[in-house]
Amino acid sequence: MISAGDFRNGVTFDMDGQVVSIIEFQHVKPGKGAAFVRTKIRNVITGAVTERTFNPNDKYPVAYIERKDMQYLYNDGDLYYFMDSETFEQIPINKSVLGDSFKFVKENMDCKVLSYKGNVFGIEPPNFVELQITKTDPGFKGDTATNATKPATLETGAEIKVPLFINEGEVIRIDTRTGEYMERA
Repeated sequence: MISAGDFRNGVTFDMDGQVVSIIEFQHVKPGKGAAFVRTKIRNVITGAVTERTFNPNDKYPVAYIERKDMQYLYNDGDLYYFMDSETFEQIPINKSVLGDSFKFVKENMDCKVLSYKGNVFGIEPPNFVELQITKTDPGFKGDTATNATKPATLETGAEIKVPLFINEGEVIRIDTRTGEYMERA
């Protein structure tokens, strides 16, 4: 159990059946009245952010979120199959759980599978991936305007913006958290 007076950034706890994580907190002691804890919390499963105040004496059970390294194998319709690297057990995960950053993951890539009490609620791909460009317009000499970009299609089918000097067939590094081009690989 954790009391609201002990809240810190990143603490994850079970609040009325919902798993929430603290983004910001502030202990407030007004001149009159009782002290309270003002927080900004994020629902770990849905991603919704809300503000809420707590009595410093309130107690909540700590929630343990399991982050397991698994290898993405293949997809079959709306089911995506991941393999546990230690037990070689395969689990299917529905497409709705994957999130936007999964479009940068290709087969046989390692990801972190997030679960709470055995229920998978999210996938964390690696922060940086190296992918090949399968389609993009050629860049022209003299097109050197500051930060000029063009669309490019990657081997996973995802589309991103790349600088004009990048050509088809090149391998580039991408930040999966923002979906932005980083550098040539």
